[in-house]
Amino acid sequence: MQKIPPAIIKSLVAKRLWWSSSQNSSRRWIIILLNVVILLLCGQKHTSIASDSNSEVFSTLEQKLSPASLSLLGDVTSQAAIEREMRLVLNLSERKLYLYQGKKQTESYSVSVGKATTPTPTGEFTIFQMVENPVWEDPWTGEIHPAGEDSPLGLRWIGFWTDDENYIGFHGTPTISSLGEASSNGCVRMRNEDVLALFEQVDIGTSVTVEP
Repeated sequence: MQKIPPAIIKSLVAKRLWWSSSQNSSRRWIIILLNVVILLLCGQKHTSIASDSNSEVFSTLEQKLSPASLSLLGDVTSQAAIEREMRLVLNLSERKLYLYQGKKQTESYSVSVGKATTPTPTGEFTIFQMVENPVWEDPWTGEIHPAGEDSPLGLRWIGFWTDDENYIGFHGTPTISSLGEASSNGCVRMRNEDVLALFEQVDIGTSVTVEP
């Protein structure tokens, strides 16, 4: 058997050690790069969720709409709504909102309704959303209006129509001069004191009839 000179053995060992070290170094770099990619992806996902969450909070109170008649009768009637027998009738031509308990009219409110280009939809609907001190983001400018009596949504929001993008409901307004007029973007504006009182009388599931 031919002996391998010691110098060659040392050279082979050195090359093996270098190759092993090179492989380990490459693996370390691959692991580091993978970790960086994972962190970046996680960061993007977190940002997206946060943005979507903020959008959802404010978009539930949008006033822009696609004019149409759409009924929202569904499985949203609460037990309280059934027991109290409250119902609302909105007469667009009179600019009046009437509150009934059973067949008895208990209250009437002067309101502002949608203008000709953005009319309040007519038909049979159901209250599906009630919000205290709503925050509103203007869907056209992106400006955020904090909650309060000077907010375009006033002190309460009571939603009864949606096409899953736009929402219409009863809400307060600081612009009481618009009451009795067809001047809104589809929503029903009320005095803050009136919408506060109404909020205590209705429930999720209360029926809303909108007449021409």
